[in-house]
Amino acid sequence: MNWLTNFVRPKIRALVKSKEAPENLWQKCPGCGQMLFHRDLEASLHVCTNCGHHLRIGATLRLDMLLGAGAWQHIDLPAAPPDPLKFRDDKRYTDRLKAARNKTELDDAIIVACGKLDGTEVVMAVLDFAFMGGSMGIAVGDGIVTAARKAVELSAPLIAVTSSGGARMQEGVLSLMQLPRTVIAIREVKEAGLPYIVVLTDPTTGGVSASFAMLGDVHVTEPGAVIGFAGARVIEQTVREKLPDDFQSAEYLLEHGMVDMVVPRAELRDVLARLVGLLCARDGPPAKALAIPDLGGPDDDADQTPILG
Repeated sequence: MNWLTNFVRPKIRALVKSKEAPENLWQKCPGCGQMLFHRDLEASLHVCTNCGHHLRIGATLRLDMLLGAGAWQHIDLPAAPPDPLKFRDDKRYTDRLKAARNKTELDDAIIVACGKLDGTEVVMAVLDFAFMGGSMGIAVGDGIVTAARKAVELSAPLIAVTSSGGARMQEGVLSLMQLPRTVIAIREVKEAGLPYIVVLTDPTTGGVSASFAMLGDVHVTEPGAVIGFAGARVIEQTVREKLPDDFQSAEYLLEHGMVDMVVPRAELRDVLARLVGLLCARDGPPAKALAIPDLGGPDDDADQTPILG
């Protein structure tokens, strides 16, 4: 009896037991509610085949789409302090960081990489909304500064792909300090005569839209992306007026001159390649890279500036 129970029965159950389907085979479109099969979604670059809604994608996948899988090189970023304010709400900040890192397999909400677009070397800084809403703390500020310095070093165009809810509240005023840091970093790219292109994806809001995201020479956005500073409900309560239904959408901003073009994801790589080709004098001398100025005090090291960190 023990032989039948312990050996034969488990074998029979293993043979007849139906295999459970993985949970991630289907995804619901946030736009129309259609259930999308994962292979169809990958083939369409994570754009709904029913309504055209552009689903959010991670930074690594974005780089693979734009620069080619395995064709880009990751640029290491300086280690940011893990919890400078010892912040805690209902969870410790360190616990939130650990959970976000386990979920996304990223160190923080930004990846900086270099690669080629149609043969032209570019530097890209890509935010990932899945990492704490793509919020900008010290690490993201360091990422933009590193990307800008690398672009100047290589005399290469800088492309930022934004997706963020704004500044990271767990770092308080230190997160707000990243706004002027990133603005100064972008200014140095422009002083070096290098193109700076911004791809605004859903959503780009808060401190990111109030700093480096709106300083591009050209602003490109995906269809339906939400772009703004404060939320529409907050604005309605402030101005006490009903806002248009498409307020803060990519199409609304294009109509009002806030962005230059709305480009479907399938065409984005080609459009960026053409823009880089137009903005770079391929047949002429490379843009002159200016030395990054020392913005610190008289006792600061040349490579240690309080603003650019």
